[in-house]
Amino acid sequence: MSQRPAEPSLGEIRVSNKYRLLLPDMFSEAAWALVRERSDVEAESFPGNIAPEELHKRLPGVHGIALGGTPFRAPEIAAAPQMKAVARIGVGYDAVDTVALSARGIPLLTTDIANSPSVAEQALFFMLALAKRWRVLHDLVTEGRWPQRNDNLPGDLLGKTVLVIGAGRIGSRTVKRCVAMEMTVLVYDPYLPAETIKALGATPASDLDAAVSQADFVTIHCPKTADSVGLFDAKRIARMKPTAFLINTARGGIVDEAALYEALVAKKIAGAGLDVFESEPPKRDNKLFQLDSVITAPHVAGVTREAFDRMCVRSIRNILSVFDGNPDPLYVVNKDYAGKA
Repeated sequence: MSQRPAEPSLGEIRVSNKYRLLLPDMFSEAAWALVRERSDVEAESFPGNIAPEELHKRLPGVHGIALGGTPFRAPEIAAAPQMKAVARIGVGYDAVDTVALSARGIPLLTTDIANSPSVAEQALFFMLALAKRWRVLHDLVTEGRWPQRNDNLPGDLLGKTVLVIGAGRIGSRTVKRCVAMEMTVLVYDPYLPAETIKALGATPASDLDAAVSQADFVTIHCPKTADSVGLFDAKRIARMKPTAFLINTARGGIVDEAALYEALVAKKIAGAGLDVFESEPPKRDNKLFQLDSVITAPHVAGVTREAFDRMCVRSIRNILSVFDGNPDPLYVVNKDYAGKA
């Protein structure tokens, strides 16, 4: 009785038995080109809104998958016995079970800085749009209310104080953009040395509540963790100036939406820019959408055309690096995965 051939190890090129990939159907052409360059790889696409049971049917025999917003937790991992690499097209991984991946010896890789400039630009856009009263002024023109323009004067960023919550990949870029706009920049990030923050041209803020009360703009760039959920609740929002604006391009749930709504209705703060929500997609009857002081986007701050190409290309390179036996630790989230397979 002949023995079954051993499974090829990482980095060993397959000819008759190629590495199989599952890639989202909205994947960029530049990333597909990298796949086609590899003779040892074959790929098929799947819809971004795929049902879990349908995804499970496709996972057997798959060695690598790139994920947009598709959840990948213990049931999906169990349905993929040959999985070697999971890549997120982005930096967040709320919907991925890293503990279950590590238990199987599977790395989760993200795109690190690929979309951070785009998110920083979105944060700055929200600041400008709110300060310049873009939504109100646009309506004055299109609705024939030009004479009311002097009753709705816009403001400047010049000389205003902005509080940046978290100065990692995205927050540090936001700081640089705000410094360039000649703003006074405070940074609250308990994980960064004060000298690192000062080198960005900002002032470290050790007391979050005190910094919140000084800021004309608060922009959130911290990860969503047990400590940051509800970080901006009714009590903290109440510490903001009545002329201040709150911006969230990080994750839904960091800001308590009900508390934010009450503060805006009571004019305890001036407005908000939201790219993320507690529930996504949010319900159409979300009360925040009824307010002229709120501007929104559908969680696309980090998904510009250019950023999407960069993220897709990096996702493929991340997966291929695992196949080739040399994943870059910079992109690996669960660094404890090695040796657990």
